[in-house]
Amino acid sequence: MNSRASSSMRGKGQSALGALGKRTLVFVGLMGAGKSVIGKLTAAAMNVPFIDADQEIEEVSRMSIVDLFDSYGEAEFRSLEERVIRRLLQEGPMVLSTGGGAFINDRTRALIKARGLSVWLRADLDVLWERVRKRSHRPLLKTADPRGTLSSLLDERYPVYGEADLIVQSRDVSKDTIVGEVLDAVAAAGPGRETDDVRTTVDDR
Repeated sequence: MNSRASSSMRGKGQSALGALGKRTLVFVGLMGAGKSVIGKLTAAAMNVPFIDADQEIEEVSRMSIVDLFDSYGEAEFRSLEERVIRRLLQEGPMVLSTGGGAFINDRTRALIKARGLSVWLRADLDVLWERVRKRSHRPLLKTADPRGTLSSLLDERYPVYGEADLIVQSRDVSKDTIVGEVLDAVAAAGPGRETDDVRTTVDDR
């Protein structure tokens, strides 16, 4: 990235931060969409912290995501995920990358809608498959037909991801292009309700 592009990206970052306010920018989408990579670069442009929810879950549980799934099942994992994301959403402004199933959970989705600004990195099946097919740490893809499983997840989850505040297409272009589109979308969204104003709208039990 040359100095002119870097300066331009920083300018976009500051505009996006002004629109974000005290909220958390939450990346949602399927595995392989680029949430962590794009999230880190977006956070850097905005000069705010970046946190990967899955890494945070592994730190607090002292177990890998795969081991959590194997030992306790998906339902217990989603409960832990919700508690971790609930805490993180109170620490904005920041950028948060979430696991593919987080936004599908009704309670977690309600938290994100109330306390954050969500952006769905949408990607086509072929793009996702090329990115995840050689990786072994995706517990939901440990099936006889992993591509078919990924396709089923896409069909099942995309209507729910569509409830995100913003949608940016993840594709095989430069990362800076995607980050720029995210920052432009956040800035165009304008200021929203601040976190402190909406905490009573979500059941905190």
